[in-house]
Amino acid sequence: MPRGPRLDAPGTLHHVMIRGIEKGNIVHDDADRKEFLKRMGELAKGSGTSIYAFALMTNHAHILLKSGTTGLSTYMRRLLSGYAQYLNRRHKRVGHLFQNRYKSIICEEEAYFDKLVAYIHLNPIRAGYVETLQQLSSYPWCSHAVLMRKVRYDWIDRDYVLQFFGSREGEARNAYLAFLEEEIDIDREKELSGGGLIRSQGGWSKVQSMRKTSTKALSDERILGGDSFVKDMLKEAEDRKKLALSADEQLKLVNEAIEQACRDAGVTTTFLRSGSRSGLLPSLRKQLAEKFVYEYGVSLAETARQLGVTTNAVSYMVRRR
Repeated sequence: MPRGPRLDAPGTLHHVMIRGIEKGNIVHDDADRKEFLKRMGELAKGSGTSIYAFALMTNHAHILLKSGTTGLSTYMRRLLSGYAQYLNRRHKRVGHLFQNRYKSIICEEEAYFDKLVAYIHLNPIRAGYVETLQQLSSYPWCSHAVLMRKVRYDWIDRDYVLQFFGSREGEARNAYLAFLEEEIDIDREKELSGGGLIRSQGGWSKVQSMRKTSTKALSDERILGGDSFVKDMLKEAEDRKKLALSADEQLKLVNEAIEQACRDAGVTTTFLRSGSRSGLLPSLRKQLAEKFVYEYGVSLAETARQLGVTTNAVSYMVRRR
């Protein structure tokens, strides 16, 4: 059976699950935990990836994130391969560390964001790492502590999470904590991490109701959301697949765009690529970077090379649109 289109568009909300191979540990002590989180945060800032929630367990981890300009796969490859090399060196081990790379589910934000945050944050309680929400508030290996201001990770988009629960800080935190209290006794494992139609429609009871009324709906094991959301995601992925440019086509369009932009601005291409920040060059580079990354699908590294700047500079240019 041919593979379906890749669901890896920049700006997509993903629930990512990482597991150790054969249920083995992915961290052995706090030094490993600090290293994993350091790499996760540095790569997020460098790639424009937004991280909203995480729970780092002993043999697995959950991350709720919105992919940056390079998409999810590049970010996860760099995170997992780099960390695995670190762990193997430190603990003098060989072989694979993670099971099947990772599992990711695209999520319908409006319907599931708050449930996913709660589900991820409650993992340490359900696993017995801590016993109460009060203890969880100071537990450094879960981003709940960031929302409670007991731990600081500047790469967690704390404000974005809390705005789902209220417009003011105190009001939002209280509503968030009340929501966690409600969610503690609800088992959402199958709904949020299971597969196929049950997850896509939000639970077994809804699927049963659909069957009674002979309602049909599209599902995909890679997507958490309703029928219309699943259809939209699959269509978008298929459209991107059809519009994908070859490397030669990308380079031709890039060169043409640079030459045209420089003519319009009255500057030379050499000056554009000189690294100078004088006059209109920064805004000109930003316009070109956004076109190359979002319209042509050019990598951050290649965009940086074409514009004469660093990859981090391009990441910053295209992070906020």
